[in-house]
Amino acid sequence: MTIRAVFWDIGGVLLTNGWDREQRAEVVTRFGLNAEDFAERHKLAVPELERGRMSLAAYLDQTVFYTGRPFTSEDFRAAMEAASQPQAATLAFARDLGQRWRMYSLNNEGRDLNEYRIRTYGLDEFLLAFFTSCYLGLLKPNPAMYRLALDLAHVRPEEAVMVDDRPQNAEAARSVGMHAVHYQHAEQLRAELAALGVA
Repeated sequence: MTIRAVFWDIGGVLLTNGWDREQRAEVVTRFGLNAEDFAERHKLAVPELERGRMSLAAYLDQTVFYTGRPFTSEDFRAAMEAASQPQAATLAFARDLGQRWRMYSLNNEGRDLNEYRIRTYGLDEFLLAFFTSCYLGLLKPNPAMYRLALDLAHVRPEEAVMVDDRPQNAEAARSVGMHAVHYQHAEQLRAELAALGVA
């Protein structure tokens, strides 16, 4: 079966991770927060944030600004956003592929940060739609999220390939019948997609 569509994870593939463990640790240290307290509050709030049931402002109120701070929420949010950087080689490759292939995102992210990343890095210039957890109300690696994205894109599983940096997310894509590439770096990705006929 010919591949008709490519689905991309954003964090860890096209861009650095947005608000993952490493980014959180760096920002928490910079602002002098209690790491253990923040981690516990984050764990409780982040599922709601990423499913689109909590705004970034409400998340920050629960995890950081439940008490007085010597910095503002705007300062903290700017630091969160600054953690997003392009994976230059992969982003350039994806832009090029987007001229010839149907491509979509399939990623976990809160609405505010997702929209910041789309806008800042022009992801909507080559991705046709964003099947993000905050819009779908589901989180990878739940197989239901992959099935819903396939339905919305009107693509059969065997006609689609998922690119993801997390092994469990690639495995979940395969579990619903999609092809999957466990992303490690741009050249490996280029070779594995070419082997599937995506070049």
